[in-house]
Amino acid sequence: MNILITGTSSGIGLGLAKHFSEAGHKVYGISRRETKINNDNFHHLSLDLLDYPAVQSKLPEFVSDIDLDLAILNAGVLGKIQPMAKAELDELKNTMELNLWSQKVLLDTLLSNNKLETVIGISSGAAVNGNMGWSGYSLSKAAFNMLIQLYAKEFEDTKFYAFAPGLVDTNMQDYLWEVSEEKYPSVKKLHDARGTENMPKPEEFAKKFESALPKLLKLESGEFADLRKI
Repeated sequence: MNILITGTSSGIGLGLAKHFSEAGHKVYGISRRETKINNDNFHHLSLDLLDYPAVQSKLPEFVSDIDLDLAILNAGVLGKIQPMAKAELDELKNTMELNLWSQKVLLDTLLSNNKLETVIGISSGAAVNGNMGWSGYSLSKAAFNMLIQLYAKEFEDTKFYAFAPGLVDTNMQDYLWEVSEEKYPSVKKLHDARGTENMPKPEEFAKKFESALPKLLKLESGEFADLRKI
């Protein structure tokens, strides 16, 4: 397969890029920082997804004349865990900019220039749980789910899915480890899971992701799915 993955410098994106390139697939990774993968199947573009003119000019060149079997929209930001009423509007705008609007620019650019079979947007259970403290992240991922649903209605030749990966031990967990369970009870399950099989490292998650793909692709285009429930 030809696979495009965003946010490949660390975490889930790096785990997926390593896994699929080592399995023999052609992987086209995008991130601001260098992606440390030494594999002939891996191709990297250094790109800030918030630089929209650069996305619109450099992305078509990067995947020129390539039919993409799968695009995994993984790049995103957590933002602060805080009450919505305390969240500054500028902070919320910054979270929405990367988690939502940059995804639209990326999709518009790809769909205008490439044949694209399937898009999987990395979402979160936070998009539907509405737990206290997840404020901007929950808001942005809920909007992202709707973005995926809308594109599914508009582009019937491409399948679109919003996919919650469950608990994965990434750098994001370093920050969440310091968040108070007393103030924000939902983080307790994250604290309890870290270091156990319930929160795999990105490389282990990538194996689970690939195993779940056949079930995911049987769902109706535009649906939201949680790895823990399919």
